[in-house]
Amino acid sequence: MGSHLTQALLADDHIVTGIDNFSTGKRENLTDFIDDPHFKFVEHDITHPFDLGRVDYIFNFASPASPGEYMRLGIETLMVGSHGTLNVLELARKYDAGFLQASTSECYGDPLVHPQREDYWGNVNPVGPRSVYDESKRYAEALTMAYYRYHGVNTHLVRIFNTYGPRLSVGDGRVVSNFIAQALRGEDLTVYGDGQQTRSFCYVSDLIDGILRLSRSSEHLPVNIGNPHEMTVLECAMEVLAATNSRSKIRHEALPQDDPTRRRPDISKANALLDWHPSIDLRQGLQLSLEYFRNLIEQETAAKTG
Repeated sequence: MGSHLTQALLADDHIVTGIDNFSTGKRENLTDFIDDPHFKFVEHDITHPFDLGRVDYIFNFASPASPGEYMRLGIETLMVGSHGTLNVLELARKYDAGFLQASTSECYGDPLVHPQREDYWGNVNPVGPRSVYDESKRYAEALTMAYYRYHGVNTHLVRIFNTYGPRLSVGDGRVVSNFIAQALRGEDLTVYGDGQQTRSFCYVSDLIDGILRLSRSSEHLPVNIGNPHEMTVLECAMEVLAATNSRSKIRHEALPQDDPTRRRPDISKANALLDWHPSIDLRQGLQLSLEYFRNLIEQETAAKTG
């Protein structure tokens, strides 16, 4: 998502500095704009203090975000949500810059309220295997609000729901990218549990549009950005099979602990405050994503055979 955000900012004639330590990201995602004279890249871990000079606005997207990655990097996930967020908030305070924290629908946990509104406090297991991510983001939200209340920093909080599109890694545990990669390889699609748990999938360009609108707003409390069209994971798998013309089968595996049973954003706040709503449905978004994933799978196959 950081690369898509960068590309959108560059297209709007902003000067952008990107910072990443590539713990989960890929350098290849910068290819389309790495030579842009208005873009500068710095390889750095933001849990360690840094200062690149005056900035006008900071978007903090730094964190592992897929279950496989944040469980593999549990301590690092907690550190980037705490120390990392503190470091970038201090920069925003120093330079009187705006600040947007990328938070998550995981703040709602396995929700008892449906759909999820921003004023719902959530149903989160603070000591379960997913807690390294959930509590990292919940703490980052609290820290962001503290800098707004105590230091007057112009902060924004976006709660991001399931997002997909080009530049996602394959095999990292995310629903859509996993299904597409498995379908293109001719493998069985892995569905956890009975597949009746629900998700709401937002195409990446819709998400970036909502985030940019939020960054220009006067709203400081959390705002949901996601696609409110809810479907079961099994229905998503069937959509991927149809889009890829794959003959793959569905393989069911055990449901991971604390996996949310339902997920759907209430986006009435984004509608009212930002005049925002998603415009791309899953069927369209899959078609927009397939070329990227086909190229990845072809490169993967060539590397194995070459």
